[in-house]
Amino acid sequence: MKIRNILIVSAIAIALTAVSLWIGHLAYSWFPPQAAAESELVDNLFSFLITLGAFIFFGVTGTLMYSVIFHRAGTHDTSDGPPIEGNVTLEVIWTAIPVLLVFWIAGYSYQIYEQMGIQGPMEAIHMHIPIGMKSANAAPMKEDTQTTSVSTSSSTLPIEDIEVNARQWAWVFRYPETGVTSTELHLPVNYRVRLAMKSEDVLHGFYIPAFRVKQDIIPNRNINFEFTPIRTGKYRLTDSEFSGTYFATMLANVVVESVEDYKKWLETTATRKLSPATNQAASEYAQESKEVIKGWARVAPAQPPLVNYST
Repeated sequence: MKIRNILIVSAIAIALTAVSLWIGHLAYSWFPPQAAAESELVDNLFSFLITLGAFIFFGVTGTLMYSVIFHRAGTHDTSDGPPIEGNVTLEVIWTAIPVLLVFWIAGYSYQIYEQMGIQGPMEAIHMHIPIGMKSANAAPMKEDTQTTSVSTSSSTLPIEDIEVNARQWAWVFRYPETGVTSTELHLPVNYRVRLAMKSEDVLHGFYIPAFRVKQDIIPNRNINFEFTPIRTGKYRLTDSEFSGTYFATMLANVVVESVEDYKKWLETTATRKLSPATNQAASEYAQESKEVIKGWARVAPAQPPLVNYST
């Protein structure tokens, strides 16, 4: 009888594991395309959490349903259950398992955090990447029509330096080698990108969903951040922090292109004269300020930046 019960429990555990792994694998389809090496790290962590959560959910729910169906009291049974208490083994088990799971999740999450080189508050204040913190080293994606396999080790990839200036409410990107300024971020595919980010006014959040990278930009602090684009295409940069009235308009296109197209874009853009960039926040403010009741405090957007290239 005991062997039969063990076999039944084992079969149920295997089935739950298989279903949980399948649900965890489906989690990859819930996100935008993996457009950076870092996206694989984040997606693997998310899939792991979904798998673990699904296993716990179905295990607990299944146990409850089994108890309700096969071990419910009779219609007229009002007696109490057996007075079971003081089971040290059971208490140790249901205490140890959650503790071990929490440490497992914390350790894996910190490993991803470390590999991505994300800077926390202390690192941002000291304005340097912590000693021992690595850059992302995710395995490259399978080669397809848009992606080329490449090692993402920071020691083997060329590094492209770009300056990022966040302001209310616009992104301005400057390419030091050519002096090009733009409100659209262009990146070479399969090149390590190092961003030198700063904010002119308030706290902003640099967030590209397709890259799974996010970095807070703190006023009066220079923050370096690295990632590796691995899929060509056009993506969206948003401000993940509430930076004021028109923060929802603080969007920018991110164009990942071949090295040849990237260099060609830089050369062509460098010949353009500086001109005011299209700025949705400034235009909306100019229109709405005529209709706002007098006496309400308003934060006027910064003047549209002068750039070589604007969308």
